[in-house]
Amino acid sequence: MFPSTRRSVLLAARDADPEVRRQALGALIDSYWKPVYKYLRVQHRAEGDEARDLTQSFFALALEKGTFDRYDPVKARFRTFLRVCLDGFAANERKAALRQKRGGGAALLSLDFEGAEAELDRSPSSDLTPEEYFHREWVRALFAHAVERLRASCEDRPARFLLFERYDLEEPGERPTYADLGRELGMTAVQVTNDLAAARREFRRLVLEELRALTGSDAEFRAEARDVLGVDPP
Repeated sequence: MFPSTRRSVLLAARDADPEVRRQALGALIDSYWKPVYKYLRVQHRAEGDEARDLTQSFFALALEKGTFDRYDPVKARFRTFLRVCLDGFAANERKAALRQKRGGGAALLSLDFEGAEAELDRSPSSDLTPEEYFHREWVRALFAHAVERLRASCEDRPARFLLFERYDLEEPGERPTYADLGRELGMTAVQVTNDLAAARREFRRLVLEELRALTGSDAEFRAEARDVLGVDPP
């Protein structure tokens, strides 16, 4: 969970209150572990067990050494800073065999590696640069979090989320028409249009809220919003 204040978790991770720091660091791990794991599998060509151990060890060492405290938003975006730290960590880990020294494969964090592997199997290969690949996977994780939060916010209006899921989350060639959705859910065309628009607005708001929490400055937040959503937030 993000800290209840929804302020930047990068600032909260340095808070004097241990509980605030714990929540903030947990939010960072929750947002970044899957892009980190996939990046290790694809860009560093790590086998599944090695990638799992590297992911666990990377975050464990970052928490132990206060790696994220060194981030300076003036110099780079946080996702770039994290990826560079990860590249250096992976190279050093292999070179010095630190994985075996730490016990090799110890489950330090509860992470759904099987789910990440399934996503890798569904992802087409590409010629993206390491930076482009990490960015793509980070955006996927960001959107996935926002979708789950949207699902929770629509508990009292399940048809609204179902419209969003059936239309906006489907591949373009498999999307039903508004008329088909209306017949399926017993809604008029106007209701379908209005509910889908409301779901999209809420999804956009949730994405921006998560971006605000995961960036270290207003300039970084606005730059990420433009890259991810193509908007200049208010």
